[in-house]
Amino acid sequence: MTDNNPMAASPDALDSLSYEEAREQLVGVVGRLEAGGASLEESLALWERGEALAKRCEDWLEGARKRLATARDANNDAGTAAGTD
Repeated sequence: MTDNNPMAASPDALDSLSYEEAREQLVGVVGRLEAGGASLEESLALWERGEALAKRCEDWLEGARKRLATARDANNDAGTAAGTD
């Protein structure tokens, strides 16, 4: 893959992607793989990029789950404390 290819971004660049950006790129990778016509080398590079993007999305979702759980627990604790006064 060439440097001017958006799918060739470095793994470090993944850390700066929002969930939406990573998901959009993942959809693009899947589309290119499903379209076929890529060489074996390019297909492997796309697959590796797709795996990395999928992990980035999973990391974002896990972080969101943890934030929701923390907020829910804090809300439950506040409700319990308010009920004991």
